[in-house]
Amino acid sequence: MSRRAAVLADVADVADVVLAVERPHPVRVAIDGCSAAGKTTLADELAEVLRARTEREVIRVGIDYFKRAPELRTAYPIDSPESYYLDTWDNEAVRDRLLVPLGPGGDRRYVAAVRDSSAMEILETPIAVAADDAVLLADGAFLQRPELDDHWDLRVYVDVSFDEVLRRGTARDQQWMASAAAAEHRYLTRYIPGERLYVDQVRPRDRAQVVVDNHDTGNPTIARRP
Repeated sequence: MSRRAAVLADVADVADVVLAVERPHPVRVAIDGCSAAGKTTLADELAEVLRARTEREVIRVGIDYFKRAPELRTAYPIDSPESYYLDTWDNEAVRDRLLVPLGPGGDRRYVAAVRDSSAMEILETPIAVAADDAVLLADGAFLQRPELDDHWDLRVYVDVSFDEVLRRGTARDQQWMASAAAAEHRYLTRYIPGERLYVDQVRPRDRAQVVVDNHDTGNPTIARRP
């Protein structure tokens, strides 16, 4: 079996859990985890498997497209862990423009993005209408915060250590930052401390119905399932 086939076989186990969730409205799945945990890759692979297994509509959304504009992040110093954790994402927009419309009594009219990934530009995203039995796969950080938690039908937590977050994040983000040292500094002083606040306060790994151990990206394994 090829490496990719092995990965898809593991992801298929998560797909089985997703398809077992029954709701009278679209099933809203959170793919939660820390920076560089592999959330987006897992969600993309999961969408591919689901589309091969079911005729239901599969909606892919990245919560990074729901960030607040930098000039609006005034509650904390912009480079602080608190700003990253508490002031970066527009949780009200995630809730009111994405999750509530797809939930109980919703009109199924949602938007998949409000700003570009840098949050510098507003996106004129058209309103879409989801099928009643659609599956939403939304990946992002801090998805089990109190503002959002009640609006998920399934929570998947992608688990890696903070040492692995630092290693992967530095390797990835040095491409757009000044250097690897600058990327490492950003993770050590802002991203990881902010994510520790989330992990300590919310305990997302303990609360998720599905936990995917993604320390080995070539062999993700389900550490917990319903």
